[in-house]
Amino acid sequence: MALWDRIKESAATMQTQLVAKKNDLKSGAFRDASMAMCALVAAADGTIDPSERQRVAQLIASNEVLQNFPADDLRRRFEDNLAKLTADFALGKVSVLQEIAKAKKKPAEARAVIQIGIVIGGADGDFDKDEQAIVREACFTLDLPPHEFDL
Repeated sequence: MALWDRIKESAATMQTQLVAKKNDLKSGAFRDASMAMCALVAAADGTIDPSERQRVAQLIASNEVLQNFPADDLRRRFEDNLAKLTADFALGKVSVLQEIAKAKKKPAEARAVIQIGIVIGGADGDFDKDEQAIVREACFTLDLPPHEFDL
């Protein structure tokens, strides 16, 4: 199977698993950690181009699991995290990883945050090395083994 197909299949599988848990993913910690993860994946290479920002914002708005939360609230949290990463990537990354760590108390939410990172990273069909590395780092932040997600 071609790498492109494996990426699409993995993202689709993660999305299916997320939808199955939708009713369990309604906490503020999950919301905050998810938006932090989306911003971190969008900025994984250290830059955020406008088209990528727009694409991730659209994915957030259309993601069935994230529809548990008001779209404007999600967009604001995503943009706030992006602003931190844009101002100073290294310092912003520390702050954003702290947001992600909020999901650590509930293993199902922690796994869902990682799955959202994979869905966002693979949405364009190219879950690149920078995106994989940043999701792997989030796994360590949440005390989850990266190999559980094929990272």
